[in-house]
Amino acid sequence: MLKTPELAMPRTRKVTTVCNGRREVWTDYEEAKAYFLELMMITEGEEHERAECVYIQLLHGLGECSDEDE
Repeated sequence: MLKTPELAMPRTRKVTTVCNGRREVWTDYEEAKAYFLELMMITEGEEHERAECVYIQLLHGLGECSDEDE
């Protein structure tokens, strides 16, 4: 068994995020995570919650992360 679950590892370095209606394609997964972590730290309220939602999905290694309810 692997020490790190495969689902937690991004299959590609590319990721698409949708936050507050803004769609962005990142070529570096770690850069996207750092951006949303910083956004969480400097915002409050609804904007913080949106950034947190995307950040959690990034931590899980998803290829497309969104703050929208589907």
